[in-house]
Amino acid sequence: MNAPSDLSMKTEDVLRVELDVFREEHRDLDEAIQALQNTGTFDQLTLQRLKKKKLQIKDRIAMIEDRLTPDIIA
Repeated sequence: MNAPSDLSMKTEDVLRVELDVFREEHRDLDEAIQALQNTGTFDQLTLQRLKKKKLQIKDRIAMIEDRLTPDIIA
């Protein structure tokens, strides 16, 4: 998704849709990594790139979840 990285300008609905898309992409990458590893013969560089992309998406998911979760002052 080519969305701006400034989360403060997005509505909650847009963030929730993006969150769903990123979660799905994260699951797809996880499945692709598993399938690649199960073949037994795989390109290590490709595997590293997929894992890096998966981590980037995980970070993006965390940022969106932080934005959607209200701060509670105890």
